[in-house]
Amino acid sequence: MPKYVIEREIPGAGKFNSEQLKTISQTSCDVLGKMGPKIQWVNSQVTANKIYCTYIAPNEQMIRDHAQLGGFPANSINQVIETIDPTTAE
Repeated sequence: MPKYVIEREIPGAGKFNSEQLKTISQTSCDVLGKMGPKIQWVNSQVTANKIYCTYIAPNEQMIRDHAQLGGFPANSINQVIETIDPTTAE
């Protein structure tokens, strides 16, 4: 199943406290539960003003639907073509 990286522009995201991050995570999980098992949240990285999320889903539209239902921005959605890491150099 395809993997996607979603860029969410959220000013001040890096200053969110643990309770705010928990609330965002709970909202995402609630929406995912309603959408069914075809879409999965892998992880997210929080930066100063953006959150980068990795999801597995059958198509980009499902990612957009999740964002809309959760009230999250999805400023950029890109399908992951390949994953590399230090072992790729071996």
